[in-house]
Amino acid sequence: MRNTLVLSLLLMFPASAFAQSRELEATCQSVARGFFMVSKLAIGTVQSFPELKPPGVRMTYSTREGTTPAEMTDAFSCEFDKVDKPHHLVRFCVSTTCYSPNEPDGDRKRRFEEARILLERSEK
Repeated sequence: MRNTLVLSLLLMFPASAFAQSRELEATCQSVARGFFMVSKLAIGTVQSFPELKPPGVRMTYSTREGTTPAEMTDAFSCEFDKVDKPHHLVRFCVSTTCYSPNEPDGDRKRRFEEARILLERSEK
């Protein structure tokens, strides 16, 4: 009986309902919107890991309206220095391309700094 109840709950709620940190997820979504320069971004599956060092978020997304979560294959991830606000961005990745303050590539380093500044402005 108890196993049936647990299974029923798992089927009723999507995987993102069991996320570990809604704040980290919202912050990463904000970073993604700033990076893509859009006010709305379709978000699919979201996984957050507040217990990791550094804490982070991985999510699928689409910049196209009307994309279903099952069709979203592009990934965006964020790493932060801590779980609590204000969140300071340590690194973020778009698919396999990562951006951080220590990037040897000048353009990637600049994109990181832009994302960091936008995040700081939004958390004031």
